[in-house]
Amino acid sequence: MTTAQAYEYARERYAAIGVDTEAAIAKVLATPVSVHCWQGDDVRGFEALDTGLTGGIMSTGEYPGRARTPDELRADLDQALSLIPGTSKVNIHAFYRESDRAVERNVLEPEHFTAWADWAVERGIGLDFNPSFFSHPKSASGYTLASADDGIRRYWIEHGLASRKIGAYLGKRTGKRCVNNLWIPDGCKERPIDSLAPRMRLLEALNEIYAPKYCPNCLKDSVESKLFGIGSEAYVVGSHEFYLGYTAQHPDVMLTLDTGHFHPTELVSAKLTACLPFLPELLLHVSRPIRWDSDHVVAFDDELSAIFHEIVRAGALDRVNIALDYFDGSVNRVAAWVIGTRNTKKALLAALLEPVDDLKAAELAGDTTARLALTEEYKTFPFGIVWDMLCEREGMPGGAEWLGAVRSYEAAVAAQRT
Repeated sequence: MTTAQAYEYARERYAAIGVDTEAAIAKVLATPVSVHCWQGDDVRGFEALDTGLTGGIMSTGEYPGRARTPDELRADLDQALSLIPGTSKVNIHAFYRESDRAVERNVLEPEHFTAWADWAVERGIGLDFNPSFFSHPKSASGYTLASADDGIRRYWIEHGLASRKIGAYLGKRTGKRCVNNLWIPDGCKERPIDSLAPRMRLLEALNEIYAPKYCPNCLKDSVESKLFGIGSEAYVVGSHEFYLGYTAQHPDVMLTLDTGHFHPTELVSAKLTACLPFLPELLLHVSRPIRWDSDHVVAFDDELSAIFHEIVRAGALDRVNIALDYFDGSVNRVAAWVIGTRNTKKALLAALLEPVDDLKAAELAGDTTARLALTEEYKTFPFGIVWDMLCEREGMPGGAEWLGAVRSYEAAVAAQRT
């Protein structure tokens, strides 16, 4: 049986419950997912600073073939994007700048990212950006924007300002809005006596960073919280509650919900509709924590499915920006990109293939029996066949055949790196 023949069967099955598979496919293909560059080099960047990876972040594994240069990283991204259907963006950090000399982060300029912009324009994709507040001598104390040291704090405020300027440039160059996401590692291992003062310093720093105004079609800012990190187990300055309050008062700045940045018993899927009534937009960082914020490759699991069902059921897909954030050095890094991004898009497709209006009607009528029965029945509808058709239309394999292309690329390119 061909994919087209199987798809006709699936299309009819879904049509019988009022779902238009063509509309679902079109929506998935048009929804951008931002692919994070730091999976390809284990979050090392291109500054050559002898600090190691700091800020409570850890990439584990020694799989060969890590990208060592900007050109290698972009080549690996090209290979991954060739196997990911639909619209993509690429997400870069400030310490992936390119220069033939040392450049401090507080004086970075758009010129240090022109190669990234040229590459993105040539491929017709957008770029997102992140200031890098970690893996630097001036972040060694564990504090950056919330530091009590005026000089340290000033350095990082200037970095935040420079990053917004770069983000606006990238948005203008690519013609696609750049999301500039701010995360800081600030916090400490033991509970502080004064937990308010660092947060007041962070508040003042954020107000200064976000004071300059840029074209909203070029730049959108966001702030990312975290429950804890390695070395900040007891106290994190930029907590969820802090940034939720900040973004509620500053609607030009989005709240970022990272699926790995909460307590293991907390679920981002349960937070989305609690935030949406108060915030015009959200940024979603899709990751997979195992016991802690371990940033495993995104799997097609219950929580990923629940997140996208919540977004679609709320009619909020146009208000939630989707990005990936994980780094696994124990497997082929190109494959890690492909697996995680395809799973994210699969979860979106599965959510779009649910007859939401009928289920809402049953719920409103108090027919909880039908709500439960039908929700369970729809889980085994032939969603995988619709995914196969989506991929075929993009000239890509729907199943695991894509792994052959990754293996060939590994043998020809990545395996030659030492």
